[in-house]
Amino acid sequence: MRTIGLIPRLGKGDALSLARELSSFLSSRGYEPLIEAEGCSGAAGVPSAPGAELAARADLLVALGGDGTLIHAAGLLRGREVPILGINLGTLGFLTEVARDQALPLLEQALAGSLPVSRRLMLEVEVRNDGNRLLSGLCLNDVVVSKNALSRLARLEAFVDGQLAAIYEADGLIVSTPTGSTAYSLSAGGPIVYPTLEAVLLTPICPHTLTQRPLVLPAALPLRVRLASQGEMFVTLDGAVGRALGEGDEVAVQRAPNRLLLLRNPQVDPFSILREKLRWGQR
Repeated sequence: MRTIGLIPRLGKGDALSLARELSSFLSSRGYEPLIEAEGCSGAAGVPSAPGAELAARADLLVALGGDGTLIHAAGLLRGREVPILGINLGTLGFLTEVARDQALPLLEQALAGSLPVSRRLMLEVEVRNDGNRLLSGLCLNDVVVSKNALSRLARLEAFVDGQLAAIYEADGLIVSTPTGSTAYSLSAGGPIVYPTLEAVLLTPICPHTLTQRPLVLPAALPLRVRLASQGEMFVTLDGAVGRALGEGDEVAVQRAPNRLLLLRNPQVDPFSILREKLRWGQR
């Protein structure tokens, strides 16, 4: 492990300040630190590289920000199974488990290879029409099909393993990983799923039929969502990339062959995170 990529949250001064501190720490121990150039624009004397280049070279990524920063770092890897350490400088921080004052000691443990690793399911997504591929990519959290502010309810046909499972008349549909179960899916009424479970969630957004509830499915089953109505709908992958959908467009989702390697803070566990972040048991 020689090259360490540092991904500071864009526009957050304390993230860049911490990135510089960690960079000096790493250099003093013989490592090659690189800060994502997009996150240190205008900062002189900082070893940096564009995000895609950094992710292609790095043996370890350190995300400095919130969960969005870590998801951004995961997207830069494009399927490379490189461990990511998340240092929380944001608000909730379900994925970024390391507090600011733990950054240096846990980075030392990461470099020594002594931190536990959580292998997180990712989704492989393809948007197509009549066999033509319109968009493709990987997701850590979710694939969201949703309407714009002026659209009517959409008619969405969901197929599981090639068979029609449900027809939703709704504002949209969320296909989520267990990692993403505490994100948009949770806000839409979906369940919290243990983060390493091999499962995929289907959560409708404001369904017209209230009996249509979220589904938890085996991750091995391929999914397909077809827009069967007119009106402006959009598909987004991890809230980062997307495109408009037209009638007849399909969103195909399957388990990706690669995993996200998330380095864990040994002082916390998934339930302690839920108790802290969601204030379970507090009135």
